[in-house]
Amino acid sequence: MPVYSMTGYASAQHSTANPQPNAESRGPAAAQLGLEVRSVNSRFLDLTFRLPEDLRQFEPVLRDLIIGKLKRGKVEVRASIETANASGVTEPSPKLLQRLNSAQDSIKSWLPQACPLSVADVLRLAASEQSGARDWSEDLMPLAQTVVKELLSARQREGARLSAMLGERLEQLRALAAQATPLVPQLVEQQRQRFLDRWKEAMALSEGSALPEAAQDRALTEATAFAIRIDVAEEITRLNSHLDEIERLLKKGGEVGKRLDFLIQELHREANTMGSKSTALELTHISVDMKVLIEQMREQVQNIE
Repeated sequence: MPVYSMTGYASAQHSTANPQPNAESRGPAAAQLGLEVRSVNSRFLDLTFRLPEDLRQFEPVLRDLIIGKLKRGKVEVRASIETANASGVTEPSPKLLQRLNSAQDSIKSWLPQACPLSVADVLRLAASEQSGARDWSEDLMPLAQTVVKELLSARQREGARLSAMLGERLEQLRALAAQATPLVPQLVEQQRQRFLDRWKEAMALSEGSALPEAAQDRALTEATAFAIRIDVAEEITRLNSHLDEIERLLKKGGEVGKRLDFLIQELHREANTMGSKSTALELTHISVDMKVLIEQMREQVQNIE
């Protein structure tokens, strides 16, 4: 199953023609129906619809279609209707003019101060009547299915790019972990020996004699305890385990965004602990490089569904 990004865009248009394109026809004018869907990252599925009045009734159906295909993301659905006419305007029919004239006379008899209809008002009502006379169900839903399919393809392509980028970062983190692994026993032994040498020097200065066996045992115990505190082998093991799990999820695909986000947090925790325990400059540099890579991964993982 592929990895999907929450970022994507798709749009499509569908032209409809007047079934009786002649001067006497008063049916729906030729029109172009446009639909576009764009999505960005979000913790949940957040839908926003911007539809003209003639398409408001289709919002529940469009919502069900998108919910069935997408799981996460802030999704905006925008539709438009552009009516085409040879004269550039929609010519009102005589029946409409009669109804408007009758309605205006009736209103003015009750409200003498009411303003009369303007030419612009009549043309707007005529355009609304002609577009409203059309049944958009046969045009809108096939167009919506096409746009949602294209959106899924766009999100899949973006998801593949993100997955490839994360794979590269995983390899770089594995290389850094491999560099740190042989340093761990060396650093532990160095710190242990350093602790013991300083203890011997302190005992020699204070007593002016050789180090007693009991004091030497105590020094070894303290050195061992300190070596355990700075040992980052456990952090490296857990980090490699998290890297394996991230790689497995990327290969599995599907809805893995939230789980990847959690694992990125755990990676950052282990890298940060390595840095805080480090007593060697080389290991500190490795920890910093790891945190830079992990932060880059975090930014991209937040876009995965």
